[in-house]
Amino acid sequence: MARFERSALSEYFAQAKASLKDAQRVLVHRGPSQLQFWLIAMIIGILAGFAALFFRKGITALQGAVYGAEDVDYLHSFAATLPWYVLLLVPVLGGLIVGIILHRFTPDGRVRSVADVIEGAALRDGRVEIREGLASACASFLTLSTGGSSGREGPVVHIAGMISTWISDRIRADGVTGRDLLGCAVAAAVSASFNAPIAGALFAMEVVLRHFSVNTFAPIVVASVAGTVINRLEYGDVTEFVLTTPGALQFYVELPAFLILGLICGVVAVVLMRSIFVTDRLGSAVQSALGVPRWLRPTAAGFLLGMIAIWFPHIIGVGYETTVLALSGQLLLSQAILFTIVKVAAVSITMGGRMGGGVFSPSLMVGALTGLAFGLIATNLLPDVSGTHTLYAFAGMGAVAAAVLGAPISTTLIVFELTGDWQIGLAVMVSVSMSTALASRLVDRSFFLTQLEKRDIHCAAGPQAYLLGTLRVGKVMRPLSASDPESAQLLMDEGIAISPTATLEAALPIFDRAGVEFIPVVDEEELSEETGEPKMTPIGVIHHIDALKAYNRALVAIAAEEHR
Repeated sequence: MARFERSALSEYFAQAKASLKDAQRVLVHRGPSQLQFWLIAMIIGILAGFAALFFRKGITALQGAVYGAEDVDYLHSFAATLPWYVLLLVPVLGGLIVGIILHRFTPDGRVRSVADVIEGAALRDGRVEIREGLASACASFLTLSTGGSSGREGPVVHIAGMISTWISDRIRADGVTGRDLLGCAVAAAVSASFNAPIAGALFAMEVVLRHFSVNTFAPIVVASVAGTVINRLEYGDVTEFVLTTPGALQFYVELPAFLILGLICGVVAVVLMRSIFVTDRLGSAVQSALGVPRWLRPTAAGFLLGMIAIWFPHIIGVGYETTVLALSGQLLLSQAILFTIVKVAAVSITMGGRMGGGVFSPSLMVGALTGLAFGLIATNLLPDVSGTHTLYAFAGMGAVAAAVLGAPISTTLIVFELTGDWQIGLAVMVSVSMSTALASRLVDRSFFLTQLEKRDIHCAAGPQAYLLGTLRVGKVMRPLSASDPESAQLLMDEGIAISPTATLEAALPIFDRAGVEFIPVVDEEELSEETGEPKMTPIGVIHHIDALKAYNRALVAIAAEEHR
C-alpha cells in the first residue's frame, strides 16, 4: 500500500512539473503577444474616451454659443425665454449645413451610426466606413448643437469604430482581431459617455459583437476602464442622475405593477421605433414626389423641429433637463404624457429627416416620462401598497431604452451606474425583461437590427442568415474542366448562370430551384456583336457541395470565435 501511495505521489509531481513547463512555454511564446494586444486595447480605450469627451464638450460649447445659454444642462428653461424666430431659425440653418455635408461626403445622404458598426462587426471584419463616418460625425455634432432631437451616444460609438478601424488597418488585423478591437472601442466610448464601465463592456458584446467570449472579455474591460478614467478625469466620479427619494419597493405587492409597466414600455418603444421608420419612408416619398434635392431634406426637418420647439423647447438636444425633471417627479401627469408624445414626434422628424444623432438618449427620456406617468397613476390608485412614483420613472427609463437597443443586460446595468442606486435593481430588471420580450416580437429584435433588415442585411437572425452574404461565388468556384463547357452551355441556354461577384445567398436558391449539381460562373463584361447585350462567357463552375462546404466552414469559424 505504501509503495502504491509513493508511486501515485511521484506520478502526481511528474504531472505537476510537466504542467509548469507547459505554462512557462505558453508564457514565453504567447504572453508578449497577449500583453501587446491588451496594450493596443488600452490605447484604443483612451482614444475613444477622448473622442467621446471632446464630442460631448464640443456640443456643449456650440450649443451654448448658438442659443446664448450659460448652462446647457438647463437649456430648455432658457430656450423658453428666447424669441420664437431664434428657436425656428437655428435648427433650419443647422439642417441646411447638415444636408450639404451629407450630400457632399456620403453616397446616400445617410448618417452612419450604431447599426453600421454592427454591420462592420458582422460583415466587414470589424471595419466601418471612415470618410462617410467623419461626415456623419460632423452632421451629428451640428444636429445636436442646433436643435436636433436625438442622442450623442450613437455618433460616439461610430467615431470609436473609426478609431479601431484605422488601427486595425495599420496592424493588418484579421477578422477576429478586428472585431475584438472594435468591441474595445465601442466599450470605451459608451463607458466614457455614461461613466459606466461595467455597462460599456457588456454593451459592446451584447449589441455590437452580439456574443460573449472569455478571450474577448479581458481586453474589452481594459478599454472600458480606460474610457471611464478619461470621463472621470474631467467630470469626477459622479452619477448622471440621482434618485432624490428613497427607492423603496413594496416587493410582493408592487412587482405586478412593474410587470405591467414593462409591457407598456415595450409598446412605447415599438411606437418610437416604428414612428422613425414611417417618418423616414414618408420623407423619402415626399422628397421623390416633389423632386426636392437631397440636401434640403434635413433643412425641412429642421423647420418642423423649430416649429415644435417654439411651444415645446424640451425637445431640443438630448433632453437632459426634462429627463432629470421626470426622474425627480417634478412633472404633472398631463405634462409627462404630452412631453412623451411630442418627444417621439421630434425624434422621428430628426431621424426621418436624415439629420444626425442616435436614439439612446431619446429612449432614456421617453422611458423616464412614460415611467413617471405610469407611476403617478399607480401610486394614486394604491397609495398604501406603493413606493415612490420616481422609482417607476427609473424603471421606465431602463425598459424603453432596453427595448429600443435590444440590450436588456447592459441597459439594466447602465441604469444602475447612472443612478448609483442598486436598490432599484429588482424593479428595473422586471420591467426591462417584459419590455424587451414584447418589443423583440414586434420588430427585428432592436432598432439597429431592424435598420439593417430594411437594407437586406440579415443580422437579426444570426450568423446562419448573414454569412451566406459574405461568401463570394468567385472564391468558391472551380476552373472549367474538359467536360464542363458543353454542360455549362446547356445550362446557360436555360438561363442558369451566376456572376463571380454574386454571393452564396444568391447561389443556393438556384441549386434548390433548378436541381442541378453545378452552376456556370460567367463573366458578363463582354458584349455580343449581334445583339449588343452582355455576352456570357463561362469562366468556371460552382458545385453545390463546394458551396455547402464553404458555408459550413464559415459557421464553424464563427462558432469557434464565439466560444473562445
